[in-house]
Amino acid sequence: MLEAFIPDCCNAGVLFRILAAVSGGLFLILAARGETGLLLLQNFAEAVALMVPVVLGSVLILCKLRTVMPKAGLHPWLQRLSCGMVPAILIWLVAELFRMIDVLDVIYPRFQRLPVMATVFVTGMALQRYFELRTRAYSPVLAEARLQALQARIRPHFLFNSLNTVLSLIRQDPRRAERVLEDLSDLFRALMRDARIMISLEDELQLCKQYLAIESVRLGERLQTDWQITGLTDADIREIQVPALLLQPLIENAVHYGVEPSLQVATVSIHLKKSLNKVDVTVKNPQHTPGYAASGNQIALDNIRQRLSLLYDVEAGMTSEALNSEFVVKLYFPAKK
Repeated sequence: MLEAFIPDCCNAGVLFRILAAVSGGLFLILAARGETGLLLLQNFAEAVALMVPVVLGSVLILCKLRTVMPKAGLHPWLQRLSCGMVPAILIWLVAELFRMIDVLDVIYPRFQRLPVMATVFVTGMALQRYFELRTRAYSPVLAEARLQALQARIRPHFLFNSLNTVLSLIRQDPRRAERVLEDLSDLFRALMRDARIMISLEDELQLCKQYLAIESVRLGERLQTDWQITGLTDADIREIQVPALLLQPLIENAVHYGVEPSLQVATVSIHLKKSLNKVDVTVKNPQHTPGYAASGNQIALDNIRQRLSLLYDVEAGMTSEALNSEFVVKLYFPAKK
């Protein structure tokens, strides 16, 4: 499948930027004509009333085309041109509808079809170019974030300890040693994936459980987990798509900083909750050292923040805080399937 060159119009952040750009452009055009006061506000309201249906209709259509056109193997320039053609055609259709009900000449007596369609086409192409350049500008951040993620996640001590655990089990419990090696293999295979790959929430949770299974062999009863999943059906867990390695680094940090330093039983809590079309995740672990939030775990947390911002814009986010004797990480992302 080809790369998508149409902006992710299903994203609330993209929709907000488009509406802001169109509204701001209309206001500046009307102000440049010398209109002031109530006349400016009246004409601006009328122009917005015409453009908002066009913008929303274009966003809905382009949201679907962003999936269909790359799968069909259409040339990137056809994808780019659709960002100008779709709103231009829609403005013509809306104008014709207004003309049919005898509203156009009353509200927009100076409406000229071809100049308006040309302006809308150019605006659509300009917005497409802006979002394409924005994505390219973020790509170095993604590459750097991936390197930071690898440095944060593939800790030498984890690999060393895991292999030592396997060696200690080979003679005593060969089958268990084999399971640990299989889990370790799956974990490192996932670590080598491209950070942009989307997988099912089910696969991500399975990876987290495999990691915890490896660590439980080494840490024994000290490591306890509390899983709570509410509002998510089995179908939701299978179908919701998330970035690969979104949750596993959070759980690894919780084990590394919350369980390893403890001499007693320590519990890592993982709570997932679906509300409306959003998934909320909370990961808690005991805090043993002051200044935990400023320690090395911030590398992985910053990596996840960057990935969420790039992939979901304003529709996702993450916070972390030291609360009493616990360190709490909360994140949310859209439940897209």
